[in-house]
Amino acid sequence: MRIKISDLAVFRAGPPQIIDNGRRDENNTRLFWVPLAFWPSFPGPGTNGLHTVANIKSARKRARQSDNTRLHKMGLRSKMRTHIKAVIVAVEKGDKDAATAAYKTAVPIIDAMITKGVVNKNKAARHKSRLNKMVKALAA
Repeated sequence: MRIKISDLAVFRAGPPQIIDNGRRDENNTRLFWVPLAFWPSFPGPGTNGLHTVANIKSARKRARQSDNTRLHKMGLRSKMRTHIKAVIVAVEKGDKDAATAAYKTAVPIIDAMITKGVVNKNKAARHKSRLNKMVKALAA
């Protein structure tokens, strides 16, 4: 079943919202969001209300995979930020032992995010360097 954007305009929610971040690296696909309250059978379960405009099967699959990857990486990025904040909170409290322990748990997690492709190695090195600098400043 082919869906046209003009068919979606009949809903009270108005036309769909186009989600286009301007990147053209994924087969020039654009995603649009349809309120599922107005069309419960569209676009199907597990797609977060997103449907690809792409017509080629491989482009649809690539858009679906990149959306799933984005959602997965969001959780990993949040985990990394949580551990970074734990070090910062311990440093602000002035607790050297807690800050050192939090730093030692944060570093392997930051390194794991490099291998998983969540952050660039330079960004990870910058975070580790700044956290280490904060922890060492407590000792002085």
